[in-house]
Amino acid sequence: MNINIYYGGRGIIDDPTSYVINKMQEILEELRVNVTRYNLYECKNTITTLPQTLKDVDGIILATTVEWYGIGGFMQQFLDACWLYGDKEKIAKIYMCPVVMSTTYGEQEAKLNLCTAWEILGGLPCSGLCGYIENTVVLEMNEEYLRIIEKKAENMYRTINQHMASFPASNQVVKQKINIPQTIDLTPQETEQLSQYVSDDTYVQRQKEDIQELASLFRDKMSEDDEGNDEYVSAMKKSFKPQAGLDASYSIAIEEKKKKLCITVNGPQMECGYGALEQADVEIQLNRATMNEIINGRMTFQRAFMSGAMKTKGDFRILRALDQLFIFEEKA
Repeated sequence: MNINIYYGGRGIIDDPTSYVINKMQEILEELRVNVTRYNLYECKNTITTLPQTLKDVDGIILATTVEWYGIGGFMQQFLDACWLYGDKEKIAKIYMCPVVMSTTYGEQEAKLNLCTAWEILGGLPCSGLCGYIENTVVLEMNEEYLRIIEKKAENMYRTINQHMASFPASNQVVKQKINIPQTIDLTPQETEQLSQYVSDDTYVQRQKEDIQELASLFRDKMSEDDEGNDEYVSAMKKSFKPQAGLDASYSIAIEEKKKKLCITVNGPQMECGYGALEQADVEIQLNRATMNEIINGRMTFQRAFMSGAMKTKGDFRILRALDQLFIFEEKA
C-alpha cells in the first residue's frame, strides 16, 4: 500500500499539524505502508507537477494548519493543480484523509473544504481529523490525543485495505455538469507534460519572450502598412495642381486597404488622408496595382475608368477633374 502526505503548513517547529502527521506516518509505516511526504512549502515552485505523484498511490493525507483563515495558499495551489492537471480517472480511486489543526478559529470549516474539494475532484474521502491546539506540548503530553491519532491512522489503513465504498456525493454530480464546457481533452501524458511546462520558470519566460517578439513583429507590420498609407498621401500632396473655382470631394476605396483614401479640394486648398466621408462627390473603387500605376504616372484616372480597372459612382464632371488636379510624373 502506498500513501502520500501533502503538508500545506509553513513548517514551523511548533506546528501541531506537523506533529500529528509525523505520528500518523510512524503508525502507517509500522503497518508496512510505504509513506512519502511532500512539504508544499519546499515545493512551491513545482506544485503544478505534484499531481503526477498521485499515479501509484492508494491514499493520501491532506494536512494543513489554520493560522489565520482557511486552508492556506500552498494547499489551495496543490488542489488547483489537481483540478487543472490531475488524472481524474486515477483520483477517483484514491482515498483522502484530511488533517487540520488550528491555532485559531476555523479547523472544522477547513476540514470540510478539503473533503468537498476532493469530492469535486472525484476522489474518495476518509474520516478526517481536526482540532484546536494552542500548544504542541498539549498533544505530546496527552495520551488520549495520541490514541485518537493512532485510531485515525488505523481507520485510514483499514478503509483503503478493504476498499470501503461510500455513498455518492452531490459534489460529484455538480462537477459533471459544470465541467463539460471547461475541460481540455488531453491525454494523461499531455496533461503531465503541460504541468511540467507550467512549473518550468525558464519555459514560461521563454514563452513570454516569444509573445513579445510576435507582438513586436505585428507592430512592425502595422507600421509598414501605415508607411504605405502615408506614401499614397504624400504622393497625392506632391502632385496636387489647384484648379480655380473647383470644390470637390473624393472617396477612393483601395481593395487591399481597410480605410478609404479621402480627398477634399476647396480651390487652392487640398486635404488628403485615410478615413471616411459621409457624402463624397465621387466614390472610386480600384485595386492596389491600379493605384500604383496611377501614382507612378503610367496610367490616368480616366484611362483606368475606361478600361474597367476602376469603378466609380457620382459626378463624372468632377471625376474627369482628377487628372487635372493630380499630375503624376512617370517613374521608371
